Amino acid sequence: MEISKNVIHKRVWWVILTVLGVLILDQVFKFWVKTHMYIGEEFNILGIHWARIHFVENPGMAFGLEFGGDVGKLALGIFRIIAVGFLIYILRWLIGNHPRFGLVFCFSLILAGAIGNILDSAFYGMLFSESSYHGGVATFLPEEGGYASFFYGRVVDMLYFPMFRSVWPEWVPFFGGNRLEFFRPVFNLADTSISVGVISILLFHREVFKTKPHQLAGSTTAGATVIADNQPVDGASEMESGQTEEE
Repeated sequence: MEISKNVIHKRVWWVILTVLGVLILDQVFKFWVKTHMYIGEEFNILGIHWARIHFVENPGMAFGLEFGGDVGKLALGIFRIIAVGFLIYILRWLIGNHPRFGLVFCFSLILAGAIGNILDSAFYGMLFSESSYHGGVATFLPEEGGYASFFYGRVVDMLYFPMFRSVWPEWVPFFGGNRLEFFRPVFNLADTSISVGVISILLFHREVFKTKPHQLAGSTTAGATVIADNQPVDGASEMESGQTEEE
């Protein structure tokens, strides 16, 4: 299955706009939290007690998870860069070969989230002063310099939704008597973007795990379907105007 150059051009712009949109929202939100709140400070969203902005920082992975101290953090940073390169490679292939733009959009969300958290760990330590508990807020571009070197900054998290709180029954192995809380992790918009992209792939694009590469790419021989400029690929849900439906 061939895709016209005009459609590919439109897809590229949709990917760029998606990634930039997520990154701008993510970084603006993080910048505001970092320069207006101290660690541990929180407030309810629209007065809802289980929906909160709660400022925390983490040196590790998504949703506040940590990994192996300073050495682990550096290894995680390198892994993230490799993962971003791999995601870009996949996106380039999907843009020019896959008939459904929905899958391209999902991978765009994952890419945007990955880049968003890389920016925190790579640059925030050099751009901001230290955030403290129950004290002053951080300063952007402090005269004395930032709180950490390149790639040793901490990721800013702030979205917290403790919708249910209880205690594990005593008979539950390992957890008995401990606090039970859902949803406990504190996360950010970049984490949300990654999660939405991954969950959408699992729910709506599971065929990608069952289809062989040559079947996804389609045939380029005579009689192959060409995705042109005047018909949609995904029907009414296709985000690109001017594309053809699948055969």
